[in-house]
Amino acid sequence: MKILAISGSLRKASLNSMLLRAIARVAPPDIDIILYRGLGELPLFNPDMEDPVPAAVAMLREQIVAADAIIIASPEYAHGVSGVMKNALDWMVGNESFVYKPVALLNTSPRASHAFAALRETLTTMSARVIDAACITVPLLGTGLVEDAIVRDPQLHQTLTAMLRSLRQAVP
Repeated sequence: MKILAISGSLRKASLNSMLLRAIARVAPPDIDIILYRGLGELPLFNPDMEDPVPAAVAMLREQIVAADAIIIASPEYAHGVSGVMKNALDWMVGNESFVYKPVALLNTSPRASHAFAALRETLTTMSARVIDAACITVPLLGTGLVEDAIVRDPQLHQTLTAMLRSLRQAVP
């Protein structure tokens, strides 16, 4: 099974990116997690640029289509989805890359409920299959946990592998 993991943050020290890297490390051998790293390379969405589609956008579309499922971990900025995440999704609206695609949403801050709900609404509108059992909050904000500690923590390890199992069960 191939999962594309997308962080909605460009920060080097992003908790969302760190969580996705940790998930890639705890994933069972039959689940391949591909970390998408091109979010900052996508041009600002402009419908006038869709023909021909920019190369960075085409690459993201291809990776989404090729994946069996998607994991998105994105921060909340001013009660909204991060601009780079919203921009990436706007590029995907005009095609069918997310249609029926199983998606897990991860939240690293229990206070970030607005963006989490908005992200769910956007993806549902795009006909993605948001898998409730795979949508989890992993409160990392203020814990000081680093990637290695996340991987070694038995409770987090169990939570993350359970999320991956739920996502795997949703893949036809």
